[in-house]
Amino acid sequence: MVPTVPSPRRPLDSGHPSDSRHPSHASRAVRHWYENELGWPTVPGTPVDLPTGLRFDVLDAPVEAGYAALRHLRPGSPVAVRADRMRILVAAGSADELPGLLDWLEWGALALDLRTIGEGGHIEAPLPPGTPAPGTLARGTPRLTGTPVPAPADMSVKTSMNTAVDDSQGAAVWLRPPEPGCEVEPSLPTLSALGGGVGGAPDLVRLVDTMATECHRIRLRRSCAQPLALS
Repeated sequence: MVPTVPSPRRPLDSGHPSDSRHPSHASRAVRHWYENELGWPTVPGTPVDLPTGLRFDVLDAPVEAGYAALRHLRPGSPVAVRADRMRILVAAGSADELPGLLDWLEWGALALDLRTIGEGGHIEAPLPPGTPAPGTLARGTPRLTGTPVPAPADMSVKTSMNTAVDDSQGAAVWLRPPEPGCEVEPSLPTLSALGGGVGGAPDLVRLVDTMATECHRIRLRRSCAQPLALS
């Protein structure tokens, strides 16, 4: 009798995030939310990234500077946090306007920790609202909703938020998530909205000026905290 040799088995889908050939269920769920619920394009591969310069650009700054600027945003204006950085979505094309805007506001001569991501760039897709971040189930990840979050006066609140994101192994999360079924563009800060603008969109000038001021204050505090060099 000829022994029966079993057919080779297909490799199991490990779901490892770095293997773009076998995206995990979590990655597929994240991509589905962005593409089907929001109608946003995503970058092929894993982890899921969002292209910038199409529907929005991104202002990236320390969380402290970002919290100070939240009062200039409309309730539906999306904001994300990743580790100790805050990412505020602004109108597409704003990244190109930032250098000239900083010069006009007389911030151009200073090295500020304020970055932009525009056309041709991408950011990590923040976890959809209600999605548990990896490694935080035991501690309880904050449930993020569309409710505007005021800038905390207590630094311990900011530290708590940073700790939660750090515990999630650096995963980006929404502080103010976009709302499914709503176009994001009307809520984004734009340079053309100076003084109120069409449709009530917040203007980019006040937002950038506030963030630049806070970035400068952070820079001064760090400089003062450094030990004096021995003569």
